[in-house]
Amino acid sequence: MNIMIEGPKLGKTAVCMPILRALPNWFGLEESLVHYADEIQKLPTFLAYEADEVVGFITLKQHNPYSVEVYVMGVLPEIHGKGIGRTLMEQSFVWMKEQKLEYVQVKTLAPSHPDEGYAKTRAFYTSVGFRPLEEFKQIWDEQNPCLIMIRSL
Repeated sequence: MNIMIEGPKLGKTAVCMPILRALPNWFGLEESLVHYADEIQKLPTFLAYEADEVVGFITLKQHNPYSVEVYVMGVLPEIHGKGIGRTLMEQSFVWMKEQKLEYVQVKTLAPSHPDEGYAKTRAFYTSVGFRPLEEFKQIWDEQNPCLIMIRSL
């Protein structure tokens, strides 16, 4: 696979939303999709291209001068496991360091919720250097406990 990464860019909702809609097991709530669409439009986003097609993306949200969050990330399901997510992360890490950021966080479904897809998501984040920080039941809700994972840059 010949993947090219572009970014960060603003205003990329139109090319990112079809990817999120292709991932209903992770992004199946319409209310959340509308919120992601609004935020992606104004946040820095890296795009992964194969030929001329956007096949993945990562959107970042800076919270303060020291830390940034992987706000949302998606890769077309038919090409999961091909290194696109890892390449997006690595390129975004370079940019984060250039911005003099020190920490990056990501929120995902906690392991106390038995979901095989999110177990793979946590394994991916662990493989790119994230470590679990803390689980919260108040961020989303009792049925969807949130795990915050962090990585030093």
